[in-house]
Amino acid sequence: MFVVNNNIVEILKNKLQEHFGSDVSSFEIIKDIPTFTITKNRIVELLRFLHKDKELQFQFLTTLCGMHFPDSDQQFGVVYHLHSFKNNLRIRIKSFTSGNNPEFPSATGIFKAANWMEREAYDFFGIKFSCHPNLKRILNMEDIDFFPMRKDYPLEDQTREDKNDKMFGR
Repeated sequence: MFVVNNNIVEILKNKLQEHFGSDVSSFEIIKDIPTFTITKNRIVELLRFLHKDKELQFQFLTTLCGMHFPDSDQQFGVVYHLHSFKNNLRIRIKSFTSGNNPEFPSATGIFKAANWMEREAYDFFGIKFSCHPNLKRILNMEDIDFFPMRKDYPLEDQTREDKNDKMFGR
């Protein structure tokens, strides 16, 4: 559990708005984690800024994962969780894109840990990361032509007749 330090959150918000203007939006605190959204073309610049800033020092990428919202204009997204050991603060950054062929810039130049996390997002959501050093499937077989975590992927075999849906509340 993290204690939200409102002073550092206010400093973070002011610095981000000063450097990135309207490209940073939706600044809010969700379940004790400051959360905001940035346009995908500035995500690497933002990550580098947060990593290098002497006061903030968000130098630990704890999570990077994909998102899929098939009914939205911004169908695909990537979530980054960064931690600052100096301030004992964790932040959540979201970035979105549209289209059937989603692509984001790679964060591997800033965080080495992004390598496998981006491969996993590609493997399960089909999100490509430009300039990634080795973007290929990591857990699924290389010859499958679908991405199993997309919401348009069927959860179970629709032709199956050996179970009664009433038993599962359907």
